[in-house]
Amino acid sequence: MLIDLEHIYKYFNGEALLKDVCMTVENNETVGLIGRNGCGKTTLLNIITGRTGFDKTAEGLGSVSVSGSCVIGFLQQNSGLDSSRTIWQEMLRAFDPLLDAKKKMEELEAKMTSLPADQLELISGEYSQLSSYFEAHDGYRMDVKIKMILNGMGFGETPNDRQISSLSGGEKTRLALAKLLLEQPDLLILDEPTNHLDFKTLTWLEGYLKGYKGSVLIVSHDRYFLDKVCTRICEIENGRLTSFKGGYSDYLIQKKMNVERQVKEYEAQQREIEKLEDYIVRNKTRASTAKMAKSREHMLERIERIDRPITYVKPPKIRLEYDIEPTKDIVKVQGCPVAVGNGDKQKLLVPSLDMHIRRGEHTAIIGPNGIGKTSVLKLIQGLIPHEGGSISWGGNVKISYFDQEHSSLDMHDTALGSIDRRFPRISEQQARNMLGSVLISGEDVYKPVSVLSGGERAKLCFAHMALQRGNVLILDEPTNHIDLGTKEVLEDALAEFKGTIILVSHDRYLINKVATRVIELSAEGARSFEGNYDAYAAVIEAEQAEAERGRQEEKAARQLAAYNASKQKQYRSKQQRAEDAKRRARIKELEAEIAELENRIAELETEISDPEIAADFPAMSSRCAELDAARQKLEEDMELWLELGSEE
Repeated sequence: MLIDLEHIYKYFNGEALLKDVCMTVENNETVGLIGRNGCGKTTLLNIITGRTGFDKTAEGLGSVSVSGSCVIGFLQQNSGLDSSRTIWQEMLRAFDPLLDAKKKMEELEAKMTSLPADQLELISGEYSQLSSYFEAHDGYRMDVKIKMILNGMGFGETPNDRQISSLSGGEKTRLALAKLLLEQPDLLILDEPTNHLDFKTLTWLEGYLKGYKGSVLIVSHDRYFLDKVCTRICEIENGRLTSFKGGYSDYLIQKKMNVERQVKEYEAQQREIEKLEDYIVRNKTRASTAKMAKSREHMLERIERIDRPITYVKPPKIRLEYDIEPTKDIVKVQGCPVAVGNGDKQKLLVPSLDMHIRRGEHTAIIGPNGIGKTSVLKLIQGLIPHEGGSISWGGNVKISYFDQEHSSLDMHDTALGSIDRRFPRISEQQARNMLGSVLISGEDVYKPVSVLSGGERAKLCFAHMALQRGNVLILDEPTNHIDLGTKEVLEDALAEFKGTIILVSHDRYLINKVATRVIELSAEGARSFEGNYDAYAAVIEAEQAEAERGRQEEKAARQLAAYNASKQKQYRSKQQRAEDAKRRARIKELEAEIAELENRIAELETEISDPEIAADFPAMSSRCAELDAARQKLEEDMELWLELGSEE
């Protein structure tokens, strides 16, 4: 057991945020921590890591126990990095203990060259221990690990010498997570790790965490992510924590069963209480039964009352319908470029887009961040111009568009006024009813749109969409800013919608539930996959596995060919012998060159560790660049040397 929390309370302004929380984190498990915004998830993480204190019970109970050997790594939502460092320098900091051991080994090596043989034993033991530690912790693979993690976290094309200060906020968050993964703590605590990650990076992170050798505690609103990686879900609701085995989908089933059981237990107890109270009222004044009534009163007092289950939180009602059936072909896009910006600042994202949406399809458009998914939605509606290609819509199409920026709303309108302005033919009562269905009611209908929360604005847009009765819904990130209850209602409404949906979203749980087709957007164009997100992911995984098999087969074929060639000891022609002589001469040249490169690399590493050079940025940059080039050249020479050697 790594973490054990017992009877944890936390009060703010006299109100209990956390009530009698008991929780454990075992070895090699991945726990998802969920709950509404403000329920205390981040507070609980801070209590576990000692950043925040906790309150005890009246009896003095309450404790947080951490295994003595447990190393905790905590990625907060706004983790900071040393902005003065480069990406590579910051990643190397994850290996500080190994780098210290390496430096000490180099110092001992220098001493060992100058000491007489009879004094070597004094330091050889220490050197042996350091060497064993360095090798056991994969010290010789530090560079490989850094490259693997950086590539997986989306930094494969980013120069390693790029200054951290030049990165965006999202890139810094991803880099902080990459560094934490390199540190490999016993308990990895992640607060909203999926923010700023595209689908490719999310998929890589899911695979990495599923194979992680330690334990993981995650706070996330990404339900698909929780389903993929978690072995247990802990929910904080009304200050209390409840644990559920399995992933997010398992949690939904178990919670429903728990609520049903609690309702039955509560109702059974209420019936028992009513029977006792009725008996007491009817019999306590009669002399013959007063004693029995008194006994029932004592029995009633001893009953440990079950709290009324919180089984019903009024959800919004979103019902999407349409009146006119469109033609079979909804929209065709042929050879259409996708670009952003104007003039000299224009950037071409997709040179040629081809896309065909048919009636009744629920199509999700996915792709890496910045590839132009939102631009495609605007492009097909004519909201932004395009040069070349064609976009043709079918007949009887009525579009209802959800813009993630909510730009269709007038910030000066009230919630009720926005309905009146867009739909002047409906009555005020009908407008109020529609707003009430999305939980904007009472005096809130007179609130200016500018003061509504992001979630309230989204729900107001859903009310507009319901009134528009469009047969084609175009949705750009519809689940941003809305609470979980509204997400579930929206998912059900979209899944049941009989018309056509064109959807852009990072919410894979939503895509999985709603989509019947997935279009992957890339710089090469659009690629279509039948089915939901799971079906798309299965195809991609199969393709990657096939590609890997191809690489392995090609490698095996090369090895077999080399083996067969090495087994041939037959007579060689004069030309073959001459070629062999050239190859042997080239091998000797490579060996000499490799030796020179290894010496130069050692010299450069020594120079880089010199404080005077480290303080001289131009000199340091020059040597780092030369070191990278030397390492690259050494790797190339080694590969060629091995290849020539295998031909013998």
